[in-house]
Formats: sequence, structure tokens, C-alpha cells
Amino acid sequence: MTAAVMDFVALATEPEGLLPARQQMALSLGWHIILACFGVAFPAMIFVMHWRGIRRNDAVALGLAQRWAKTSAVLFAIGAVSGTVLSFEMGLLWPGLMGTFGDVLGLPFAFEGLSFFVEAIFLGIYLYGWGRMPPRRHLLMVVPMAVAGVVGTFCVISVNAWMNAPAGFRIVDGEVVDVDPWRAMFNDLAFLQFLHMWIAAYMVVGFAAAGVYAAGMLRGRRDRHHRLGFIVPFAFATVAALVQPFVGHLLGGNLGDRQPAKLAAFELAETTESPSPLRIGGIYVDGEVKGALDIPYLGSLIAQNSFTAPVPGLDTIPVDEHPPINITHWAFQTMVGIGMLLMLGVLVFWFFRWRGRDLLEHRWFLRCVVAAGPLAVIALESGWIATEVGRQPWIVYGIMRTRDAVGDYSADLWWLLGSTAVVYTALTIGAVVVLRSMTRRWRAGEADLPSPYGPQSRMVDAPEDER
Repeated sequence: MTAAVMDFVALATEPEGLLPARQQMALSLGWHIILACFGVAFPAMIFVMHWRGIRRNDAVALGLAQRWAKTSAVLFAIGAVSGTVLSFEMGLLWPGLMGTFGDVLGLPFAFEGLSFFVEAIFLGIYLYGWGRMPPRRHLLMVVPMAVAGVVGTFCVISVNAWMNAPAGFRIVDGEVVDVDPWRAMFNDLAFLQFLHMWIAAYMVVGFAAAGVYAAGMLRGRRDRHHRLGFIVPFAFATVAALVQPFVGHLLGGNLGDRQPAKLAAFELAETTESPSPLRIGGIYVDGEVKGALDIPYLGSLIAQNSFTAPVPGLDTIPVDEHPPINITHWAFQTMVGIGMLLMLGVLVFWFFRWRGRDLLEHRWFLRCVVAAGPLAVIALESGWIATEVGRQPWIVYGIMRTRDAVGDYSADLWWLLGSTAVVYTALTIGAVVVLRSMTRRWRAGEADLPSPYGPQSRMVDAPEDER
């Protein structure tokens, strides 16, 4: 039976609501994860800029820290909406998962909720603390905000890591027993998968923020404000871009033992080969790989840390346990390819800076930095696609299939998906409008951005007899 026929049979036996539920989750998670990156990485950058302003009595640095905090508040508010939607979707779309493993996963979700509130509280204190608190005490308000963002992210990532490496329970006669929520939260993949995501957040935010100031320099704004606004996030992005390939390699260690189907899809390994080549590009059609560029030995070296160790082939895995191979393969290679490109870019910048040449004077480099932000986002999304799609058909690897976790819904979920797309589009447009408005007013010299309809302005404009 050909792979095409097997795919048709699999689709015919899937619950009607599975595809829209998957698309709904992909849209919500893919949109929210970008905003979550700013909650994780931006506070550290704000702290460094604010600390520099206090230590060197640098008004430009303090101004940047204040503006970044206000930008962070806008993104945090929108992220709160998408994060709340995701919380409801976990129970609404996947009742089989939450109904069965709710006791196992409850602890990290509870800590994530507490972290969200702590981050919101201290973000508010920091925003309204300007001019009202001693400088160093005000600076310290960023610390719990940053820590809460990291803790909340770890809690969410630990749940996803648990789906890839389930732990902290036993199943006896179809019932989940001996639940250990701490073991589930700190499962074997939790730390490395969190570290991979944490570093990715710094790449996204670092390159995106640096790209904003690079775009300003392309328009002729080459003052100290833009140079300092560029160099701090770019320094964070540099460290992240250099470290990320090594963390990714560690995370992928023993993937052939843990999830051989995912590794086979990553490497587009049709059969088990020793040594295995690295396949760049290509597609898998009717059981054959077509159009790939093979580089001998590198597949074994990268995947197995050996020149001769075989990469398990798709032919060793039951067809009904194959993930969507082409999507998984291309998502993985897109992530790796962009990551290597960004690493090369930061090395070029700092090499020329070490040699006494400033690439910020070259428009071609500024254009590359502007493009680096969207590229980092694409790499982030590709990494999540590779992780999530590559785990299919399992929602809890080796224990529960995704089709068994979805609710008993009909095609009505397509209406929910359409509505969510409209809401997220509106939120995106709203965020862009608000941030551009803030930027224009800052360039016009308005530092505090007072509200045009606040009580004070109304009292000033009111007639004398109404005051």
C-alpha cells in the first residue's frame, strides 16, 4: 500500500474536529509565542539599559529604558489576551488530554498563572515608579519582573517537554495513578527544552529591537540614541545566536532513542544507513526521497556524534506512527539554516568592529539587521513546528495519540478558528497602530505621552466657572 493511500486512510479515520482543533492551536500558539519572547527577554535588556543610565548618569540610556518599558507594557497587554485564550483552548480542544492528565500537569500551570500576576504587578510598579522612587530601588523592580517571565516560561515549556518525555505517573488498568507532579514538571527534557526556548527569545527580541534602530539609521537618524538602542539588544542577540546551535545539538542528543520517527523525518532518512548522509532540501514522495543534496557522513556526525553510527530510517517505523515528514523536515532545516545565518552575521559584525571598522556606516549591513528580526521569528516558529509536528501522531509521546485527545466536536470549530483569526488580526493591527503612534510622539519630543482625555487636561481646558 503506497504512502498516499495510507495517508488517505488515516485522514478518513480521524475525528471530524481534529484538523480544525490542530489549526486553532497552531494559530494561537504561533501568535502568542512571539509576544511571550518579549516577556522573557525584554526585562533583562531594560535592566541593562537602566543600570547603564544610573551608573553613568546617561540620560539617553534612561530614556531608552523608559520607552522600552512602555513598549513592553503594550505587548504584555496583548499577550495577556492570547495567553488567556490558550489556557481555555487546552481544556476546550483537548479534553482527552486534560481530563486524563490534569492532575499531572496542574502544578506547572498553577505556577505559570502566579508568575503572570507577579510580572504584571512589577511591570506596573516599574512603569509608574519613574520620578517616584529612589533610582536603585526603582531599578530593582525589574528583577522580579524578569524572574517571573523566566519562571512562567519554564512552567509552560515543561508541559511541552513532558509531552515529549512523559514522566511522573503510572497507568494501571487504564487509570493514571501514582502521580508525582514535581517529577512531571522537572522531566528529563524540561531544562534543555526551556534553555533552547529561552535563548531563542533573546534572539527574537534582540534582533527585532536592533532592527528597529537599524531602520532608523537607514532613514538618517544616526544619533547616539539610535546607536545605543542598537548595540545593547544586538549584544544580547549575539550571545544567543552563538550559544543556540550548541544548545540545540545537546537537546537533539539521543533523539534517535527517544523519538526515532522525529529524527528520521528531520534527516529525511528513508532507510537506515551507516554512515548516514546529511540531506539538505528534498521531499519524501511515495516512500522515496527526491531532490535532496546529500553530504556524506555529516548526518551521522550531527545526529549521533559519530562518523559511522546509523540514523534510524523511516522504514523501521510503522507507517501509522510517521509524522508529516516533509513539514517536519523543512521546518527543522529552516530553523537550523536561519540560525547558522544569524550566527555568521553577528560574527562578521564583531570581527569588523575588532578590526576598527564600523559596519553601522554601511547600508547593506543595516538592511541585513532589519531582515534579521523577521528571520529570527521564522526560525522560532519553524522550531516549534518541527517539535510539535514531529511528535505526531502522539500528543503524549508513546501513550496517547492526538486523535484520542481531541473533543467530540464537528466542523463548527472552523467558525471558532475563523473568529480567532479575525481577533488576532485586529490585535496585531491595533498593536502596530499604538506602537507607531508612540514612536511618532517620542520623535516629536513628547517624553511622558500624557493622555489627551485625562482629568488634568480637562480641568485646564474647562471654563473658569466649571473648575
